[in-house]
Amino acid sequence: MTTRPRLYTSGRQVIGLVAFVLFGVLAAVFLTADFGAAETFAGAEGITAAIGYAMFNLDAGSVPSEGFLVAFEIIDVVLLAALAAAVMLARRESESGGFLPLTDGGEDEGKGGDR
Repeated sequence: MTTRPRLYTSGRQVIGLVAFVLFGVLAAVFLTADFGAAETFAGAEGITAAIGYAMFNLDAGSVPSEGFLVAFEIIDVVLLAALAAAVMLARRESESGGFLPLTDGGEDEGKGGDR
């Protein structure tokens, strides 16, 4: 004799319902959004040159610009410092005072059994 499958009820149904409602809200927002007309570099001899003039805040370009170079360089230095700090924090000290890279927590190959 076979039995009917039982409905699995738990808190996961609520999470699924919330995800479905969130998807519906985001879909409605994206479908009803007005993105406007695409902007172009009108009158610019070359797009690359216009972007370069705008980035360095030079008046030689045909595109009005803001000073993006300083913000770009600040973000560059902060991200580089964060990368260096992450590498330093990921290192582990050995018993002899040096540093070892992080491992998966397994035994050393010479001491453990066959893998």
